[in-house]
Amino acid sequence: MLAPKGVSAENEIQKARELYYGGIDAINIPDGPRASSRMSSLALATMIQNQVGIEVVLHFVCRDLNVIAIQSNLLGAYSLGIKNVLAITGDPPKIGNYPDATGVFDVDSIGLINIINRLNNGLDISGAPIGNPTGFHIGCGANPGALNLDQELKRIDWKIEAGAEFIMTQPVFDLHIFENFFKRIEHYKIPIIAGIWPLTSLRNAEFMNNEVPGCNVPNEILEQFRKVETSKDKSRILGIEIANKTLSSLMGAIQGVQISVPFGNIQSAFNVLDGIH
Repeated sequence: MLAPKGVSAENEIQKARELYYGGIDAINIPDGPRASSRMSSLALATMIQNQVGIEVVLHFVCRDLNVIAIQSNLLGAYSLGIKNVLAITGDPPKIGNYPDATGVFDVDSIGLINIINRLNNGLDISGAPIGNPTGFHIGCGANPGALNLDQELKRIDWKIEAGAEFIMTQPVFDLHIFENFFKRIEHYKIPIIAGIWPLTSLRNAEFMNNEVPGCNVPNEILEQFRKVETSKDKSRILGIEIANKTLSSLMGAIQGVQISVPFGNIQSAFNVLDGIH
């Protein structure tokens, strides 16, 4: 669930309630995705947990903060009840609406996981004790469709060595790519949460395929959308069917699923889950 671009989160809170009552276990809160400026992800995550009662997975990126602020924000997040953190390097500012903004990147996602792990052991990055330790559940991202898969796997090695406890993947569209990726990571024995994105149109499919690194939408799926391109309803139904089939095929290999809700349409999450047991 994306944070709002303004100061009111009423719409997001209401959607969080619907997801909670519908049986969803947790809500993913991205942190300035595609280098966009939005309400603080920590603020939205805290409001959702306090006002709705559903757990959140807070994305935490390295783009905007130096290591001093990273530690301060993590300590603040834990004191506010945030327990699940997905450590991400973050998109560079040049791809967003503020291309001249300065990216910090004191550390990347591997260094961030190290920082969180040290806080979990009661230490800051200088080795000084912080008193009571944090107890974050640390997640890391993974890109099954990375152009250089060997390098991606090497980074996953380092992330797990640094303290990552679960893996969350980019959206999966090509099962062959995921199967190859899974064979090379199944020895880690930590939970894998697969990303599922219910496509909404041919344009959406082409955007994911061409603009989102690691998202490989097979030609056969693109062709299916071309056949229903003129009908928004048929396109949405097709996207749900494809996402449902993808999830069904992955069920034996994964321990969880992260279902995206394009354009904030939370009903799509429930539709994807229909028929999955």
